[in-house]
This record gives sequence, structure tokens and C-alpha cells, in this order.
Amino acid sequence: MATTSLEILFETLLAVPGMHDPVKIDLKIPRKTILLLTEVIARGMNQKTDLENGIIRISKESAAELQTIIDDCLEKSGLTCLNAKLREINLQS
Repeated sequence: MATTSLEILFETLLAVPGMHDPVKIDLKIPRKTILLLTEVIARGMNQKTDLENGIIRISKESAAELQTIIDDCLEKSGLTCLNAKLREINLQS
């Protein structure tokens, strides 16, 4: 349930017709940017939303879509194994 006018506005924007239509995006970016982008998305999905400062509440469906995007980007760039190793190193430290 939306508790602030900013949350109501954000939920309204997500409900606009056409927001669920697929969009094809052709990106040509360096592998280092893909690693950074996937990490930023993953960290953003894991953060708790502060009711005073945050407006985004990620549904389970949206989280699954974002995880698919992360997985696809890593697979297409050949960075899946490297990313897994980096996560292992991060967990050990």
C-alpha cells in the first residue's frame, strides 16, 4: 500500500498502459561495465527500502525479471564464471 505521494506517483507511472510491453535494447558496452551494471542491479534489489527516503518496492515478478536480465548479461558477455568467483571472494572476506 502506498504511504506517500511519491510512492503513489511511482505506482501510477508503473501502471501506465504500455509499461508491460517488451522493449528490445541493443547495447554494446565493455565487459567491465556489464560487471558493474549487474552488481548495481543486484545490490539495489537487496537493499531494504526506507519509507522516508525510498519509493521502490520490487515485486517478486520484477525481481525475477531483473535477475533474468543479470543472468543474460553475464552469459552473453562470458562473465558468468568470473562473477561467481568474485562473489565467492567477496563472501570469504
